[in-house]
Amino acid sequence: MGTTMVTMAQDDDPYREDRTALVRMIKSQLVELRAQSELSAPTDAVLEAIAKVPRHAFVPAHLAKMAYRNRPLPIGHAQTISQPLIVALMSALAVVDKSGKVLEVGTGSGYQAAVLGLLAGEVYSVEIVEPLGLQAAKKLRELGYENVHTRIGDGHAGWPEHAPYDAIVVTAAPDHIPKALVEQLKTGGRLVIPVGDFDQELVVVEKLADGTTRKRDVIPVRFVPLTRHAE
Repeated sequence: MGTTMVTMAQDDDPYREDRTALVRMIKSQLVELRAQSELSAPTDAVLEAIAKVPRHAFVPAHLAKMAYRNRPLPIGHAQTISQPLIVALMSALAVVDKSGKVLEVGTGSGYQAAVLGLLAGEVYSVEIVEPLGLQAAKKLRELGYENVHTRIGDGHAGWPEHAPYDAIVVTAAPDHIPKALVEQLKTGGRLVIPVGDFDQELVVVEKLADGTTRKRDVIPVRFVPLTRHAE
């Protein structure tokens, strides 16, 4: 299992106070979500990860000053870096620790993968848009996320070579839950995925001991579509 050697922000980081304010805002909003959606997932470790990951390093340079606003931002190729609150929520719902192995579908900027890299033992992330995937892989290497592994590919198929996974986090919305992703979950594992076309719901799918699944809707969300290779 790899060791994560992450380049964290230092005390002279000009974004340190912005990041602290963002974490404070997310913590408050997660408390509200607990009441609205019966969220019982652990959040302390997630908030610590959000506080450590330099989001400004994962956005285009001209948007760096906006990196710690609680909003999605464009990263090119009709894709976005997710709203920090949603990154925190999905990470919490995945319920992973350093003994866990996580699949992320949709590397995008690499930000969600970086957060998961601080929470899990190993993270495997798939991106279909090659320029984004290569850029994210380079950034993750530069920042020292040695336990985050990336590849270019169709996320609908997952990454079966490293299955089964304790958790799967999908950062774009298919119109249905891909069967391959459910198959690659461990028993007791969780799939956190936005589902739908125009009306989307963030869904948690748990794989039960008998191989069946239990699904629950969490909150309405808005993600870019999960694209796939033409068949």
